[in-house]
Amino acid sequence: MNKIELILTTLEKMYPNAKAELFYRNNFELLVAVILSAQTTDIAVNKVTPILFKKYPTPKLLKEAVLKDVENIIKTIGLYRTKARNIIKTAELIETHHNGEIPNNRKELEALPGVGRKTANVVLANAFNQAVIAVDTHVARVSKRLGLAKEDDDTLAVENKLVQLFPQDKLQKLHHQLIFFGRYHCQARKPKCYQCPLIAVCQYENKNLLK
Repeated sequence: MNKIELILTTLEKMYPNAKAELFYRNNFELLVAVILSAQTTDIAVNKVTPILFKKYPTPKLLKEAVLKDVENIIKTIGLYRTKARNIIKTAELIETHHNGEIPNNRKELEALPGVGRKTANVVLANAFNQAVIAVDTHVARVSKRLGLAKEDDDTLAVENKLVQLFPQDKLQKLHHQLIFFGRYHCQARKPKCYQCPLIAVCQYENKNLLK
């Protein structure tokens, strides 16, 4: 078994049901939730989105929202003022430029306020099953520790290497598995190296070998 096969097999054993932890029911809710999740936790986002989506379940309703009301709903998450403006403007553009539908291509997604490459990749993968992978801090850290990318690679370089190394049909689930692995096992400060099934291929120099 080569390194790529080992990683895929191990992650599948560890996280066979890995999927997005954000709550959403449709593509519009997915896009808004991912915009809100920037620099904050999925748990924090999941606490506010049920209220937000109950009051503003469509782009048409959200684009007409009073900014202060949206701010009050999401004020417990980081950068809430900027995010409130972004999701209202994004809803407006979706309604006026895309007939109320979420765009299914990177160029149009990244033209929306609050949508960068990572957010676009999450939407393209989860809403449209496209063979892309989003790179957040967990994915980047794990990729570098496992030698899939170099330590000084930026997120785009990491993304390109993962796309080249892994089968396209594995990328969507791999994204979530790498996040889970980084969030719950290969953590930034205290990685669980002492019980890691991938330690044989790990290149991290500061292994935490004591429980």
